[in-house]
Amino acid sequence: MNLIFLGIILLLLLIFIQSTIIWMKNKELKVLEEVHKELLFSHRSKVVKHGKSFEQLFPYMSSYPYDPQNFRFLGSPIDGISFEKDELVFIEFKTGKSQLSEKQKKIRDLINSKKVKWKEIREK
Repeated sequence: MNLIFLGIILLLLLIFIQSTIIWMKNKELKVLEEVHKELLFSHRSKVVKHGKSFEQLFPYMSSYPYDPQNFRFLGSPIDGISFEKDELVFIEFKTGKSQLSEKQKKIRDLINSKKVKWKEIREK
């Protein structure tokens, strides 16, 4: 009888130890997941800041096909417009694997389908 009782105690002790280990591992995993999320956010933030800085320099790079003096920054929703002699060029700078946002795609499509107007508004 004492051996059975001792066996049950040992079994319960092992179950308790295993449960404690699993609980601690889950807690560590949650902490690691939180750290991972924070690092991803920080990385994305730095990528965006890098892109914003790059946008300011892009018109002065040799690969830029227009006169940098004619470019005016908007910043959002597109980077800017180049006011060339015979045309207006709406420009969005991209680096790496970045893609147009849905709003930028809509603007591109409106421009490509010639749905652009001139509107003069005066204060009375």
